[in-house]
Amino acid sequence: MAASAAPGPGRRAALVCRWLFVPVAAPVALVSTFRALPVEWPVLPVQLVAFTPWLAPPAAAALLLAFAGRSRWQQAVAAGLLGCQAFWLYPLDVRVPAAEAAGTPVTLVAMTINAELGRADAGDVVGLVRDRHVDLLVVEEFTPDMSRRLTAAGLDVLLPHRISDARDGAGGSAIYSSRVLTESGVVPGTRFSMPVARVDLGDGSGAALQVVAVHALAPAGDAVDQWRSDLAAVGRADNGSGPVLLAGDFNATYDHREFRMLLAGTGGRRALVDVAASQGSRLVPTWPMRDYRLPRITLDHLVTSPDIRGSSYSVHPIDGSDHAAVLATLQIHVP
Repeated sequence: MAASAAPGPGRRAALVCRWLFVPVAAPVALVSTFRALPVEWPVLPVQLVAFTPWLAPPAAAALLLAFAGRSRWQQAVAAGLLGCQAFWLYPLDVRVPAAEAAGTPVTLVAMTINAELGRADAGDVVGLVRDRHVDLLVVEEFTPDMSRRLTAAGLDVLLPHRISDARDGAGGSAIYSSRVLTESGVVPGTRFSMPVARVDLGDGSGAALQVVAVHALAPAGDAVDQWRSDLAAVGRADNGSGPVLLAGDFNATYDHREFRMLLAGTGGRRALVDVAASQGSRLVPTWPMRDYRLPRITLDHLVTSPDIRGSSYSVHPIDGSDHAAVLATLQIHVP
């Protein structure tokens, strides 16, 4: 009986590529399922969805392996996965500001920074405020020590109006402004302090910008339900009347369904605009700025009502914090 011929080098290479396809494509398919289905996932899928933008390289690698392996079904699967990543990287549902409204434009430079338990370098923060002519600053994880160091670095001179709730640990927040602030309460039902204030736009008509200092609880451990509740509460803080700015650490990316629901204005609310997404910068990461064990993602946002036009969006590392500062110029039209 004649022995069967051994597979040639090309056949062996194709078989190897088919085997390699599985461990490369399977994680992409799993996380893509979490991203695609409108389900309230438990904590691990929620955390994995945050890294969806990083699925594009392995999806492309899976497609190359599928063609090298000459497997039609693997090619179809890989093409579908890569198509999903392209669609999510460049979504068609990104909202932009409404057409320019009539009225007098008021321009403010807004900035937010998570101070990481109050450890952010006060000199870096104040230097950025000074250099970029910031009019409105929102600080999360605002501690009594951070308050003292910011004052010593001269922040009170640049932004003399403040509403704050300084706490040890991660729970405190503050809003600093070059314009008069009026306290409007806090976002109810949240673990961390989220002050709400009105910024006098100074046009003599009494027009004001409502500002919400956002710090949603991170979706870790058993906190995922509170995280969802926090994001929903932040969305409800917009009463649908007048210009609104939601600024801070949402602990959510555009790939999280809960964040997209906040922007979509569910429950009869008006749709909101993520300034970074409207400027084509939604993939510029803001966390983690020090720990290179994790891919960087975008957790910090400036979200506005559609009557505010954002521009000059930028992200700046701050010494001492694992979050970057986020800045943008906001043009508000006062009727």
